[in-house]
Amino acid sequence: MRTSSGKSRRVSSTARKTTDLLAAARQVIASESASLRIIADRLDSRIALAMQAIYGQTGLESPGVLVISGLGKSGLAGQRISASFASTGTPSHFLHPVEALHGDLGRVRRQDIALFLSHGGETDELLQLGNQLKAMGVKIICITARQSSSLGKLAEICIEMGSIEEACPLQLAPTTSITCMNAIGDALVLGVMSLRKFSAEDFAAFHPAGSLGRKLLKVSEVMGFRTGENFYPVSAAWTLRQALAMDHTGGRRPGAIVLVDNQNRLTGIFTDGDLRRGIMLDSTLLDKPLHAVMTVNPRCIRSDALASEAMALLNQYRIDELPVVDARRRPVGLVDVQDLVPLRMIA
Repeated sequence: MRTSSGKSRRVSSTARKTTDLLAAARQVIASESASLRIIADRLDSRIALAMQAIYGQTGLESPGVLVISGLGKSGLAGQRISASFASTGTPSHFLHPVEALHGDLGRVRRQDIALFLSHGGETDELLQLGNQLKAMGVKIICITARQSSSLGKLAEICIEMGSIEEACPLQLAPTTSITCMNAIGDALVLGVMSLRKFSAEDFAAFHPAGSLGRKLLKVSEVMGFRTGENFYPVSAAWTLRQALAMDHTGGRRPGAIVLVDNQNRLTGIFTDGDLRRGIMLDSTLLDKPLHAVMTVNPRCIRSDALASEAMALLNQYRIDELPVVDARRRPVGLVDVQDLVPLRMIA
């Protein structure tokens, strides 16, 4: 027969295990964080030289590619770092050292530059690959613990991490060393990104399907109605009947009429909602001039603004249409809420 005291002991034991595991998790993160601070202090001018070398071989005036290689956990870190370089404008691919020695060496050209990752710096396959690349005239950069290692001596530029105590209690599983290697890789990525003058517009071009890329899209890229194509601003002197009679065949109709003055500058807007509300109150509405019924000086946005700014205005003022204007406040299009829904910018 189970007793309440036995159940209480099991609950107490489970609570102690949870507390111990939480403490251990915090200790791992604290240990790795401390090591990152040490690594940051150890960095010297060699990392800046590495950034300049990578940019020099892969910049706009050079056809080179950054080839990254490593084995085991270092190789996995290298794949991630290579992806980060590629997403920020630096052409890069990962090369497995074993596969390279069995035919994939043809992926590397003389004008390329290589980045090797190895904590110990004594990985045979990586050293063999390094010797092959040096014979081809490819410059090698490495991230390793000791410059005195075989890999450190092989590379033209060695970013030395120094001695690192792994967070693994057995001091066997690569943990802290991989965290530090990744951090140095990020420093290289962002340094080269700065040299390339990589902009938010460039980022959007490299991430067209991601949420970050969507937020960096320009209004001009998302607006569904364009002046002269499927959208025509009209004079505020027209009657509503005249404006509604405009031909919009060949596509969806805009949900608003954009009004301009005699200098083609935005002066007002009249929406479908205005029509529905007004027609119930005034039977003569259709024959009134638009300047008498329009919303004067409506909210608008520049075509070079971010689509996320258009989203914010639509949300803030609870409107469905936003005129798009140029620097002289002349309409160039219209953003409808439906233009942003497919981009998952508006629920």
